Amino acid sequence: MTTLKSKLKEDLTTAMKARDELTSSTLRLTLTAITKEEVSGKTARELSDDEVQKVIAKEAKKRREAAEAFSQGGRTEQAEREKAEGEILDAYLPKQLSDDELGAIVASAVEEARAAGAEGPRAMGAVMKIVNPKVAGRADGGRVAASVPPGRARPAARPGR
Repeated sequence: MTTLKSKLKEDLTTAMKARDELTSSTLRLTLTAITKEEVSGKTARELSDDEVQKVIAKEAKKRREAAEAFSQGGRTEQAEREKAEGEILDAYLPKQLSDDELGAIVASAVEEARAAGAEGPRAMGAVMKIVNPKVAGRADGGRVAASVPPGRARPAARPGR
């Protein structure tokens, strides 16, 4: 069993003993999602810590989206619960990059993509291909894409066009 999955199970046991309903239900749902991922496909397998982390990140993202939807729908109580569940799951994820740190990584990737000759719409893909492995698990893909400045990733059209 992976160390992250073991930690989740230990924390679930602790939460159950403490009668912490929010934490125990959140961890139960997360462990269920991990088990579901393990048995999906043709053969059952055990997930690595990185794969478990991806499942936790996916679950945390679901909570953020649900909280936003509930708050837009005027259901503040449910929105608060979803936010609290997301915060519990965030404790198992690596520290997220600040906007400045992400901006620095993106800026260096833009220069690297330019040096490789990426132009126009292909530049965005080239930048994302460079940035994603560097920020894996520490920044959401949407956040990364939003931080790529459109004018810098896509150089101006060549003269005469």
